[in-house]
Amino acid sequence: MARQPLKLLVLALLPALWIVAIAILSVQNATPVALRFLWFQSVELPLGVILSFCAAGAMVVTVALVAGFQPRAR
Repeated sequence: MARQPLKLLVLALLPALWIVAIAILSVQNATPVALRFLWFQSVELPLGVILSFCAAGAMVVTVALVAGFQPRAR
């Protein structure tokens, strides 16, 4: 039972470290970047904003996948 708080702490630190890394990177590199995929092109946004959207999307997808694989209570 004592491992539960440590597990929660580690799970809380991982996104926090990603946010700090994105903040440092976005401060150092504020030049606008446009993403291109096939014939689509996004508007020019700072790299930190694009990384933040990607990180948030990855977190949402991960939570959805983990929630989908949880066994249901009877």
